[in-house]
Amino acid sequence: MTGWKQDDRKRVANRRRTDTVLKLLFLVATSIGILALMVLIIDIVMDGLSHFKPELFMNYPSRRPSIAGMKSAIIGSIYMLLIMLPVSFVFGVGAAIYLEEYAKKNRLTRIFQLNISTLAGVPSIVYGILGLTLFVRWFMLERSLIAGALTMTLLVLPIIIVASQEALKSVPKARRDASFALGANKWQTVSRSVLPSALPGILTGVILAMSRAIGETAPLVMIGALTYVAFLPEKLTDQFTVIPIQIYNWISRPQTEFHELAAAGIMVLLIMLLLMNITAILLRNKFQKNI
Repeated sequence: MTGWKQDDRKRVANRRRTDTVLKLLFLVATSIGILALMVLIIDIVMDGLSHFKPELFMNYPSRRPSIAGMKSAIIGSIYMLLIMLPVSFVFGVGAAIYLEEYAKKNRLTRIFQLNISTLAGVPSIVYGILGLTLFVRWFMLERSLIAGALTMTLLVLPIIIVASQEALKSVPKARRDASFALGANKWQTVSRSVLPSALPGILTGVILAMSRAIGETAPLVMIGALTYVAFLPEKLTDQFTVIPIQIYNWISRPQTEFHELAAAGIMVLLIMLLLMNITAILLRNKFQKNI
């Protein structure tokens, strides 16, 4: 018995040492990541702070860095988000509701689910090639705002579907059973009981997907979005540019002033992403309180 107790003590001591070593290892890895991120952000702020002024938001791009701004890129990004958001929400959440609540759990459904999960991890350049073939050439939308928005919608749809399905799965089965017990049909149960409970997770997934889309460049470069736009799009078929493409245009120039402008553009993009993430947190907390 004494031997067994000694062996147990040794195993407990070894587990504690292992646990301590792993904690230290994870802490070091996290600290390195945070430190690298802070260094990058500080470097960007130091480079771009001198150009972060009203002219950056009010002026159009120019070949002279002293008067160059990114008004057309900011407005183009906002327009693209306004088009993407309703389309992505309707199709993404609708597909998630069908797959989770209505579709039969058979082999075909599992294949669909596997494909959707796979598409969520496909490189964005692939969606750019798909958008070029489908919207630019087949539907002949050319290098227009609507073609860019639809291409980015294809990019975020799998992410929204997966996030919405996870939110729907998190709703307890007892809530569905209670709704059916009160005489509600399937759609009434989904729309009035399940969907309101899953809405915080769905909104969080949608906004985070929009946050990814606003920072993507490769798909829009593939469909031919312009790098120099000195006007605002007035209709869906007009040409456009967005913030990441404007940053790419500036960073590719040899002049130091344009690199500083690109740093200021990165600051604008980071602020937009931060605001979108804060919005997702606030909406989630608000709807969770109402459930």
